[in-house]
Amino acid sequence: MPGLVVPEVPHYVHPPPTKENLDFADLAVIDLEKYKTPEGKAQLVEDVRNAMTTAGFFYVINHGFTQDQTDRIFDIANLPFAHVNDEDKQKYIAHIKETGSYQGYKLRQYWHIDAGVRDQLEHYNIHHDVTKREHPEILRPFMPEIDAFSRHNHFNVMFPILRLLALGLELPEDTFVNQHDFDAPSDGWIRFMKYYPRTEEDEQKTKNVWLKGHTDFGSLTMLWSQPVSALQIMTPSGQWKWVKHIPNAMVVNTGEALEFLSGGYYKGTIHRVVQPPADQRNVPRLGAFYFALTNDDVKLTPLTESPVLQRVGITRRFKDEDAPTMGEWRKGRASAYGQTTLHDSKKKGVQEEFINGVVVRHYN
Repeated sequence: MPGLVVPEVPHYVHPPPTKENLDFADLAVIDLEKYKTPEGKAQLVEDVRNAMTTAGFFYVINHGFTQDQTDRIFDIANLPFAHVNDEDKQKYIAHIKETGSYQGYKLRQYWHIDAGVRDQLEHYNIHHDVTKREHPEILRPFMPEIDAFSRHNHFNVMFPILRLLALGLELPEDTFVNQHDFDAPSDGWIRFMKYYPRTEEDEQKTKNVWLKGHTDFGSLTMLWSQPVSALQIMTPSGQWKWVKHIPNAMVVNTGEALEFLSGGYYKGTIHRVVQPPADQRNVPRLGAFYFALTNDDVKLTPLTESPVLQRVGITRRFKDEDAPTMGEWRKGRASAYGQTTLHDSKKKGVQEEFINGVVVRHYN
């Protein structure tokens, strides 16, 4: 059978990985090839549970995409930035503050970072159901591939991880899967994102921080690894450590929704983005992500039927009767981020805001 003919796309060339001796985090590597056997799956339950109750981040390999397929996605990811002019970008702008949804463009300088400095990153966000809205003309020939990418992330990567996480709580393995119905009202999305170098003045004002330390508000964030070092995680001991690039791997972390549902057992990990090391300082940083959220109507209360939670106890961020749905939490978090006035916490280097009555912290 002849191969599928796909449209041509300019090849995006990543810069080489940094040669600097950075303090990299020691993160678990989850090999999804093991998921295919009962013995391997049982081991992965333990490995994922350990990763998510300690570092909160892990790598995924053997996820079903070849290096060539991953390279192709990054080629496509660059199109909405390098091949759409500013006037056309405005036609597909995301009305984040008004709708609490990222669908469309978030342009540069929308978020306030610190000391009057605004961000230098833009992203184009696509609902996991790519037919939900119209896209820039340059992307339209590639929508079948973007749709396949979305479904691969959702069904072939996210679902196995969610099953492992449910088994780690000694729950039926489809507990979390059933809360992430691809066709139900929800707002999970693909994100193509590009960071641009900043001025030295901005770097000094923000102490080289591009995005303050934060936790994601969804269930899982899946980042396709790329070579420009900038992502850091906060370890349980309070240290910032870099996340290392592994070719054709994914970097996965939990968000607040999963933390709430697991009664604090799986914690949303604090992470930030900083200026890259000196040998990568003057190059853009292109990213491809999949942000998983539960169905909008899922109430974010702990799964108290979990035998694990019954043994270790439950940490609640709000009373069950006050718990928001995923849709309410997503709208509150997305609309507020980078737009509200943060207040200093009693803890040094921490600022706070209140969303739906819950304290949301930002770490600097």
